Amino acid sequence: MTEARERQIMFKGKPVTLLGYEAKVGDKARNFTVLDQTLSPVSLEDAPPKIRLISAVPSLDTPVCDAQTRLFNEVAAKLADNVEIITISMDLPFAQKRWSGAAGIDRVKIYSDHRDAHFGIAFGVLIKELRLLARAVFVVDEDGVIRYTEYVKEVTEHPDYDKVLNFVKSISVEPKSN
Repeated sequence: MTEARERQIMFKGKPVTLLGYEAKVGDKARNFTVLDQTLSPVSLEDAPPKIRLISAVPSLDTPVCDAQTRLFNEVAAKLADNVEIITISMDLPFAQKRWSGAAGIDRVKIYSDHRDAHFGIAFGVLIKELRLLARAVFVVDEDGVIRYTEYVKEVTEHPDYDKVLNFVKSISVEPKSN
């Protein structure tokens, strides 16, 4: 049975319920399958080993989600080669593709969880009342172990970018030279 965590976060000042398994530092990341922009399934366990910064957002068509994804796209070029940044939302892959093209996103992989909410359940970020993902950031290492979590308390606010990016830099190999 899926866990339900009430009053863990807020959406526009109102408490909401998170469904799924809370991702905790030190736990093995639960596998999930999402869709890429061609509707092909992509799973965590089938991907080559890398440090993954996973950014969960409600919808790319909102100002904070847009800014969050653009910022991660910008800093991706400055991170080590063994780091991959992923953004996951409930947006349809077609909308994600259109948004990514218009925003010039070329370094962040963007995936959709709309079909099964598999990622939302696996990482405990599915908002029951809205069927959207909560804003959260996770770092999963090359061995599939969760090394960092941030469930943003108010979904309409930004995560702590400096904290997560400094953490990623601290566990990755030498940065790319640009």
